[in-house]
Amino acid sequence: MNPVTPPSIALTAATPRAVHGRLPLPAWTACAALAVAGVLAGAALLPRAAHAQVGGNAPARIGVVGPFTGPSADFGVPMLNGIKLAVDEINAVGGYLGRPLELVIKDDRADPDQGRKVSQELLAEKVVATIGFCNTGVALKAIDLFQDAKSPLIVPCATGTAVTAKYPAPDSYIFRVQARDAIQAPFLVDDIVKRGWDKVAIFADKTGYGEGGYNDVVAALAAKNLKPVHVARFDLGVKDLTAELTAARNAGANVVYSYTVGPENATIANGKKAIGWKVPQVGPWPLSFPFFLEGAKDAAEGALMVQTFIAEPSNERRASFLSSYTRKYQGKVAVPMAAANAYDATYLLMYSFLGIRDGNLNGKAIKESLEGKMKTYYGVVTTYDKPFSAQDKDAITRNMLVMGMVKNGAITFAYPEDAKRNLIIQRKQ
Repeated sequence: MNPVTPPSIALTAATPRAVHGRLPLPAWTACAALAVAGVLAGAALLPRAAHAQVGGNAPARIGVVGPFTGPSADFGVPMLNGIKLAVDEINAVGGYLGRPLELVIKDDRADPDQGRKVSQELLAEKVVATIGFCNTGVALKAIDLFQDAKSPLIVPCATGTAVTAKYPAPDSYIFRVQARDAIQAPFLVDDIVKRGWDKVAIFADKTGYGEGGYNDVVAALAAKNLKPVHVARFDLGVKDLTAELTAARNAGANVVYSYTVGPENATIANGKKAIGWKVPQVGPWPLSFPFFLEGAKDAAEGALMVQTFIAEPSNERRASFLSSYTRKYQGKVAVPMAAANAYDATYLLMYSFLGIRDGNLNGKAIKESLEGKMKTYYGVVTTYDKPFSAQDKDAITRNMLVMGMVKNGAITFAYPEDAKRNLIIQRKQ
């Protein structure tokens, strides 16, 4: 795993070489940079008073919070890398009104109390907005701080439905560029029912993520007049689920729906293999994480999961993103969804800045710009045309989802038609 900038250290990258070495900008990256540069050129024509109001060339400080060490670092690090890649590109064409973007990075270690503590630190350091949270339970422990401070937060990874449902939408400063569980669960339930798997065993951890996901799956099953035939709830770190898996088999389950973020997914897969129970394992996007793929190995084969982004170069934007990421971090993306959604979230935040005509980056102005004043952003995951509104803080809709499958230890499309459909960018419904 790639090293990350130590927590609490500000990161500024302001030169093209920092992004691309001596290589030319790839086609899509170049187009994106030129588009941003064009808008920045227009912004540069704002009255001098606007520049004075924002403090001349002082950096625009953006908070980043996530699990960069510990059990959830497998997707926290790609999230951070996606943000850093976007910031490098933006700074290479001038930043915001000549001000470089500066990241203030905090490691929450996937611990709710730590997440709240470092969020307080970020707000005390006067960041203009924050991108972050991978774990739903950590996010829910801290989002009131951002809401009370009226400081915008864009969540690129945490999928728990409650993250963007806790506050009335018109008042909320909490935005998300990720598929919430309330749309992931019905999407997956529709798929497994179509495949004839109607006797579902749910295995969910006891975190906020597992609890919320469990409730969403039960609701999705109820919409199909189904109930789980077995439910197993477990603590993080469990090493043996043989008894629960045996009970699920005895209950007649023909599919295991797992809801957890770490090695426990592999514990389930390896446990099924150990007792010779050959039923499919399905779930949300953590089934695409290294903890599962590397921990379960051949026992992971055939597992199905919901995805917003699969690392295949289906268009120029995605091909260039994958190329730039691979070159910058000397390796493939460990969790492509985390990196791509975070990359897009960073550009959306930047586009919100560009919608503020007086250059004053206060929380209210950023919120209002995110809700409707931004130009269309042609992103990696999708094209973001009015991704947010005063009534809707989730940028990702069901039509953007695809089914992923583990094949030969990697994630690919479960259906050939999804691979074809992925060639056409799905905009928000």
